[in-house]
Amino acid sequence: MNLQELTAALELTALTPGTSPAGELSGGYVSDLLSDVLANAPADGVLVTVQVHLNVVAVAVHAGLKAVIFALDRRPEEAVVQRAVQEGIALFCSALPAFEIVGRLYQHGLRG
Repeated sequence: MNLQELTAALELTALTPGTSPAGELSGGYVSDLLSDVLANAPADGVLVTVQVHLNVVAVAVHAGLKAVIFALDRRPEEAVVQRAVQEGIALFCSALPAFEIVGRLYQHGLRG
């Protein structure tokens, strides 16, 4: 699954429309504890979280993630979006809770 397929399958709202890292997603991870994300998220994967602060982008870069999905329609401030664009991290939001997003990712073949 690539980011275009992910966006369509989950009906996500793109927060960084010009940012779309190429290639297939390797897997997914869900956590709101950023040290846990650093230790366990798969490189080239997608993170599902409710955290919307600047450190999420820094962790995504360090962990080698391609994208972050913010659950419960949470949206970061513009400074966070701009940093994600600079770093090449795609940001999305969904009105769904994290549990539902992860279930749909799994249903579409993405694994942890």
